[in-house]
Amino acid sequence: MKELSQTDPLVRVRDLKIGATTDSGRSVEIIKGVSFDIAPGEIVALIGESGSGKTTIALSMMGHARTGCEIRGGEIEIAGRDVAQMSERARAALRGVDVSYVPQSAAAAFNPSKRILDQVIEISAIHKLMPKAKAEAKAVELFRALKLPDPDTIGSRFPHQVSGGQLQRLAAAMALIGDPKLVIFDEPTTALDVTTQIEVLRAFRSVMELGNIAGIYVSHDLAVVAQIADRIVVLKGGEIQEVGETQMILDAPEHPYTKELLAAFEPVRHEALPISARAEKTPILKVQNLWAGYGPKRNGEPMAKVLRNIDFSLMEGRNLGVIGESGSGKSTLARAIAGILPAYRGDVLIDGHQMPPELAKRRKEDLRQTQIVFQLADTALNPAQSIGAILSRPLAFYHGMKGAQAETRVIELLDMVRLPATLRYRLPGELSGGQKQRVNLARALAAEPRLILCDEITSALDTVVGAAVIELMKELQRELKLSYLFISHDLSTVEAICDDVLVMYKGEVVERMAADKMASDATHPYSRLLISSVPKLDPGWLDGLEQDPELIARFANR
Repeated sequence: MKELSQTDPLVRVRDLKIGATTDSGRSVEIIKGVSFDIAPGEIVALIGESGSGKTTIALSMMGHARTGCEIRGGEIEIAGRDVAQMSERARAALRGVDVSYVPQSAAAAFNPSKRILDQVIEISAIHKLMPKAKAEAKAVELFRALKLPDPDTIGSRFPHQVSGGQLQRLAAAMALIGDPKLVIFDEPTTALDVTTQIEVLRAFRSVMELGNIAGIYVSHDLAVVAQIADRIVVLKGGEIQEVGETQMILDAPEHPYTKELLAAFEPVRHEALPISARAEKTPILKVQNLWAGYGPKRNGEPMAKVLRNIDFSLMEGRNLGVIGESGSGKSTLARAIAGILPAYRGDVLIDGHQMPPELAKRRKEDLRQTQIVFQLADTALNPAQSIGAILSRPLAFYHGMKGAQAETRVIELLDMVRLPATLRYRLPGELSGGQKQRVNLARALAAEPRLILCDEITSALDTVVGAAVIELMKELQRELKLSYLFISHDLSTVEAICDDVLVMYKGEVVERMAADKMASDATHPYSRLLISSVPKLDPGWLDGLEQDPELIARFANR
């Protein structure tokens, strides 16, 4: 191992090549000669859409390749040692000590049957770094540095007894216990609400600066990257498109793909349909005093009450956004309107007609008029059926179409969502995330609905792909006179497609306002906290963020 001088980079990657073998046995190159450096204490972000190679490159820093992949060439030096040339035993000794990893899903990283503290200090025991008592004391110090509540006792809890944001910080403590020189963050805030994300970002940045620890931050969210990264590496198709300091990339990007990423982050604002194009007399959707919940019923009411006294209406041709953090009842509302989760009190009216709470009791015409598009396209599409078969089912059910007539309509539906006709022969597993979500949308359109319930339909998509789906939905609305109920925690997406917004908190609607005036018109304390927590494309945003301490304290234990 060569000694590092003060001017040497901590991480030196040269001409990295990673290949994969497909199910059919074909060999493909997925990382194509990537080179970059990371200085001690520097945080470098890897950004790009799905399939660009971000996580594949990050994992290679530990000498790890995903199933079916292999490192085929190049150099990966960490503190002067070439990871690519190490034995697997040497790599195992490196992991957790020189290089550590914070996953996207902290919940998946923890054993639910073991106490948190025992898991955080496990790496210390594996590598025999320090006595158990010293490791436990160090873990408590890390809990305190990461701004976790009750740092002296939180380690005695089980993973399910802490919040998502707390568990993500505990995963960081697990990664930091061995004093690594480099920490890999793999989209660690993607699954968090914006209010929780701020706490986590501040904690990550603080502890990395304090320990002068270098980092690789994998993300497709440029606003989050702007708050934590010193430099940005832009990737597409396994190749570097552009590298530069964060401020420079944001202010003066040179590569067209970088410009495309930045443009997609700030989608074009929604323009309402002209008044003349709408029927203003009867709402397409009216919800009155709606209550819904989960679990066994007692006295006709479920044990867990999620929605409480929900009232709103949506006029034809208009779009209504529903925002709020996880657990606020957004998805439960969509399911209650659709009849998937029967409400136990209140009314749902579609075009003035009252809907039975249970899906099974609704008429075919009622089902046809209201369709739902789910968040996860992977689980919403039958993996064993072709796209053509998936789209043919609603055509047969609602319109009695079969044979050549159905196939013609399937081709038309694919064209509507800007997909080629040949896609109808393929299985869902052969499609990208964006293509699958377009198929989900095409399936909803097959019924020829008037109202589509959209449940976080872009949250699993990259910024560029998500922006393209939103623009497609706008075009379809103009062509087909649709209305959308759009559920999301992404306020910029809501602003891009909605006329009005409902803010939900703990199962109740606390405020309604115009989508393009959220920042100025929000009056409820929770609405103000939520809106002020959305990151901006400005590296100084987090440092300059001033939120009312009373608001933060009021909602801290929600």
